[in-house]
Order: sequence, then structure tokens, then C-alpha cells
Amino acid sequence: MHPGAWWLWALALGTAATRTTNPLLLALLITVSGYVVAVRRPHAPWARSYGAFVKLAAAVLVLRLAFAIVLGSPIPGTHTLFTLPEVPLPGWAQGIRLGGRVTAEGLTFALYDALRLAALLICVGAANALASPSRLLKSLPGALYELGVAVVVALTFAPNLIADVRRLRAARRLRGRPDKGVRGLVQVGLPVLEGALERSVSLAAAMDARGYGRTAEVPAAVR
Repeated sequence: MHPGAWWLWALALGTAATRTTNPLLLALLITVSGYVVAVRRPHAPWARSYGAFVKLAAAVLVLRLAFAIVLGSPIPGTHTLFTLPEVPLPGWAQGIRLGGRVTAEGLTFALYDALRLAALLICVGAANALASPSRLLKSLPGALYELGVAVVVALTFAPNLIADVRRLRAARRLRGRPDKGVRGLVQVGLPVLEGALERSVSLAAAMDARGYGRTAEVPAAVR
């Protein structure tokens, strides 16, 4: 299937996710995207980025609930679940609180809001796992030079990031060094980010050097 069709499908799912907070509909959107990725994902390095997007969505969900518990929720609610010790803040921080009463309505609102963002992230991850970046770039019109270079950097960053994470973690395991936990994350994170960004920018620079998208007036034979 054309990679642009996968992106249109994923963006349609993501748009539908942003239009609702119904947990059943959001769960169905996540289930559909996961099933399609499981069935149609090719065996390529860039297709392994879906798991990272799922983990990112889960982290967003947990952080949103944690913020709702610690910092409160715009929905006051009447059913108190528990009460945390409240930290007094100065007058210039009026409207912000640390601790205090945690209600069921506030947690439910935070859960639905976080689930919507998580569904959007998972839909974008499905597009990254199903659509080949190189095929998508080949289908862009040559006149879209600036857009094409920006798309190269954006679409190849996440797949390169996942490939570098797997490569560096495998290398650390072979050397007998920890590849998990905070220590492993710190020692792997910076080389991974640097390598993924460098490869994406190098690809964009290679396209620029080869005149990708240039539309200068030249004779037909030379063109």
C-alpha cells in the first residue's frame, strides 16, 4: 500500500481521537491501530518504532494522572478518594496547589484527557511503523523542496532513534555493561539522540547536495 495512504489513515484515526473523550471509542481506536500494525508491519528497522510510541503513550498516561494527584484538577468533584498533605504556597502562586483533596471526578477527567493524547501518539506510531519514509519521500513532487527536506528529518528521526537504541543496548550487553535502569538510560540516551539526529540531517544534506526538488530552467536534454 502507498505510504501516504497509511499516513492519511493514521491521521484520520488521530483526528477522531482528538474529537472525543469516550474511553470506549479511544480504546477501539488504539485496538484497531495495534491490530493493523501487528498484521501489516513489514520486517524493517524503521518498523520497530511502534513499541516506543506505545511506551511513550503509557508514560504520558501515568504522568498525567500523577500531575492530577499532586497538582490537583480543574474538575473539583464531590467524591473524595483520599487527601494528601497540602503544601502552602506564596500569594503569587494563587490558583496552584500541591497536595490536598483528590477526587474521583478529577482523576476520571485526567484519565480521559490523557487517554486521548495517548491514542493520538499511538496512531502516529502506527504510521511510522507502516509507512516507509523513503517511499513516501519518493512520492513527493519535486517542487516541494523545503517541505521534502523537513519531512526527511522528521520522518527518519524516530526510526533512526529506535534502531540506535537497539544497536547500543545490544553492544552494551555484549560488553557486560548494564543496558537498563537509570544508569543505562543515561549512558545510552545521549549517543542515541546524537546519532539519530545526525543521520537524519545527513540524509537531508545529501538530498540538498543532489539538487532534490530544484526547479531551475535548464534545457530538456540536460534535465
